[in-house]
Amino acid sequence: MRAHEAGALHADISKQGPAWLRTPEDVNALMPALWPRSVTRGADGAVAVAGLSVRDIAAEFGTPVYVLDEADLRSRCRDFRAAFPSEDIFYAGKAFLCRAVVRMIAEEGLHLDVCTGGELATALSAGMPPERIGFHGNNKSVSELSRALDAGVGRIIVDSFTEIDRLTALARERGVRPRVLVRVTVGVEAHTHEFIATAHEDQKFGFSLAGGAAANAAFKILDEGVLELRGLHSHIGSQIFDASGFEVSARRVLALQAQIRDARGVELPELDLGGGFGIAYTSQDDPATPQDLAKRLRKIVDSECAAENLAVPHLSIEPGRAIVGPAVFTLYEVGTVKELDGIRTFVSVDGGMSDNIRTALYDASYSATLASRASTAQPLLARVVGKHCESGDIVVKDEFLPADVQAGDLVAVPGTGAYCRSMASNYNHVPRPPVVAVRDGQARLIVRRETEEDLLALDVG
Repeated sequence: MRAHEAGALHADISKQGPAWLRTPEDVNALMPALWPRSVTRGADGAVAVAGLSVRDIAAEFGTPVYVLDEADLRSRCRDFRAAFPSEDIFYAGKAFLCRAVVRMIAEEGLHLDVCTGGELATALSAGMPPERIGFHGNNKSVSELSRALDAGVGRIIVDSFTEIDRLTALARERGVRPRVLVRVTVGVEAHTHEFIATAHEDQKFGFSLAGGAAANAAFKILDEGVLELRGLHSHIGSQIFDASGFEVSARRVLALQAQIRDARGVELPELDLGGGFGIAYTSQDDPATPQDLAKRLRKIVDSECAAENLAVPHLSIEPGRAIVGPAVFTLYEVGTVKELDGIRTFVSVDGGMSDNIRTALYDASYSATLASRASTAQPLLARVVGKHCESGDIVVKDEFLPADVQAGDLVAVPGTGAYCRSMASNYNHVPRPPVVAVRDGQARLIVRRETEEDLLALDVG
C-alpha cells in the first residue's frame, strides 16, 4: 500500500471502523474484492475459508502456508469459460503450477500454457491432454522441443530464428508437422512495472514487428513448409487494467496478418492476444471482469479485421494470475512486534521474501489482516516483514493492523496465488511452504512443505 493509499484507508477506517471492529456480516460483505469468494469471518473474528477456520489449518499444516480455495479457482475458470465460450483459454502455468491445479483446470475445460520442460513434465504427469498444451519460451532447448514433439503438444509459440531452425530439423527427423504461432513484439508498453512489460522493443521475447523480423519469421515458416503456421501471438505485459494496450496490439498484429496474406496468399486462422489481466491486490485496484474483457477484445478484433478485410481468426487468451491469484492467500504466524517510536511498527512473520518475492522484486502492494481472532484495539499502521537477513524482506509495505497484534497471532495476506509459490526460493536455507487446497470444509495437501532433509539431500559436497 502506497502512502496515499494508506491515508485513504485510514480515512475509511475513521468512518467505518477497521475490519476487526466491524460485525462479521459487514466484514463478509467486503471480503470478495480481495479474498477467495468463500472467505468469511466467524463470530469469534477468525477468518474461515470454505467453512474451515484458519486456526485449524495452521494447527494441521503449520505456517507459513498457501491456502487455495478450490471452489474459487474453479469458479474463476468457469467465469472465463462463460465469457469466452468459443475461444481457447490457456491457463498460464507460470503463475502457479502443480498436478492438482493441472487437473482442476483440465476438468474445467481450459487449455494449459507451459514455458519450460519442468512445467511440461508436470502437465503431462497430471494427465493434461497434450493437444491442449501450448509451449512458450524464448530459449527452448533441443531436449525440451523434442519432448514437446514426442508428446504431441497442441502448439508451440516460436520465439527466435534459431528456434525455428531447431524445431524444423527436429520435425523433419520425426516426420511430423507441429502447429506453431509466431510471437510478435508489437512495441506496446503496458502500464505495469518495467520488468513485467513484455511487448516493448528492448526485451528478450518475440520477433520485432517494427524491424520486420516478425514478418520474415512467418515467411520463413511458410516457405519451408515443415512447420504448420497457425497464427500470431502477442503478449503486452502483466497486471494490466487498461484494455487500450490490447487494442493497439491487435491492430498491429492484424496488420501483419494482412501483410502475410498479401505476400503469400495465406490468411492465418488463429490469433492469441496473451494474458496479463490484472487482479485486486489492494482496495485501490479495480480489475475488469472476464465478461468485460471478452466484450472489449471481441470488439477490438472484429473492428480491426473489418478494417483489414480479414476473416476473424479463432481467438485465444492466456489468463493465469486472474484465475489463481485471488484464489489463494498466505497464512503466517507473527513472531515479533517491534515499534520504532515516531517511525513505524514492524510486524515480523515466519515467512517473507522466500515465499513472496514480488514486493521486493516488483515493488508490489499487498493487503493483510489479523486472521486468528477478533480485537477491539484501535488501528496501528504497520509494516509486515519477513524473517530473512535482508532489509528489503517486506511482505506488506503499509497496512493497518490492530494495536494489540502480538506474537502467536495469525496474519493472512490475500492475492498470493500467482508468482508467489512459483517464484519461491530457499533463501537463507528456508524450506518452501506447502500448498493446501480447501473445499467444503475439508483441507488436503497438494504440495507438501519442504524439509531441512530436502535441502540437505541436494548438498552432495
